[in-house]
Amino acid sequence: MNSTNAQAYAKVVENGVQAVDTVKELRSTGYRYEDVFVLAHSQDRTDRIAGTADAQEIGMKEEGMFDSLANLFRSRGDELRAKIVSMGFTEAEAAFYEKELDLGKVLVIAKKS
Repeated sequence: MNSTNAQAYAKVVENGVQAVDTVKELRSTGYRYEDVFVLAHSQDRTDRIAGTADAQEIGMKEEGMFDSLANLFRSRGDELRAKIVSMGFTEAEAAFYEKELDLGKVLVIAKKS
């Protein structure tokens, strides 16, 4: 599923290789480094894919201080949904994307600053 809203564009891909390719495609259409984010179910996998793809991770700047601190006490699923919502998606979209991440997929988000 691809989603485009006024805030951000998202694409679910099967693996890290496809995430890297998607980031490259987004860069070729004008998105900058600070506009492209990747998210996987595990933090370690997110770190590795972001490093390989030269993309951002959703952090305090995007989430805000309150949500970022609250994530320290949330389950990973709740944390992922909060991160996705912070990028401009609805709760329903966040729930859908989080379920895809549960299946081992990767979410690539592009958001113009």
